[in-house]
Amino acid sequence: MPATIPGRLGLFTFVQVWNRVSGLSIDPAGSREGTMASTKKSQKKNAIPAAKSGPKNDGVTSARRASFTVATLDASDAGRAIVAVEERLLSLLDLALTLKHVHWNVVGPQFIAVHQMLDPQVVAVNAMVDAVAERISTLGGSPNGLPGHLVAHRTWDDYALARAGCQSHLAALDVVYEGVISGHRNAIAKIDATDPVTHDLLVQQSGALEHFQWFVRAHLEDPAGGLSHAGTSDELGAARKVANRRRTRSTPV
Repeated sequence: MPATIPGRLGLFTFVQVWNRVSGLSIDPAGSREGTMASTKKSQKKNAIPAAKSGPKNDGVTSARRASFTVATLDASDAGRAIVAVEERLLSLLDLALTLKHVHWNVVGPQFIAVHQMLDPQVVAVNAMVDAVAERISTLGGSPNGLPGHLVAHRTWDDYALARAGCQSHLAALDVVYEGVISGHRNAIAKIDATDPVTHDLLVQQSGALEHFQWFVRAHLEDPAGGLSHAGTSDELGAARKVANRRRTRSTPV
């Protein structure tokens, strides 16, 4: 298997393996809102505040926004774009971790199909992380992908499943993708009229994320076009509904 990144199992795990991921080649075939979003639980209404500088007068480091931004974009519009994209950075980081966690923890007859389906999605989402972070820098911001920042500012809980059947994980992962894609679309709407370049970046990423969600849903769809976890809005609820349906069908009459 290619180099991997962990699921959302704690800050130390994130730090241990993040450097291993940076060597992956990009071969998009796609975490969340990620995430995996789960759909995001307990959405916060307030935007992520502007980054603060490091220690006063340390003369070494600062996370303050630069005094410049891209051509023709004023500082206020650049600031709004940075805030919108910072939120997407956290969501994509979380989604990449969630996808790898699912990759490791699926079990059952469909294991190899799901296990191998998810790795290209991880690679592609990590490429999105890099593109979004570099766009933040281009706009004059300071991208923060550190685990403490992610945990402090995310608006959702950890992914709900550990080891579970493939269908249960896929149902939960569909909820995750629903949240991530919704977050991307909301960010697109916020910057539509002010920053067409960032807008285009998020539109392209949304298309890829929706494509990956289709891969997931194809395992959950019935011939009539319904989803086996329809009517659920959280990861554990979706997983339970799928598991209960399967148990009911396997019970002798």
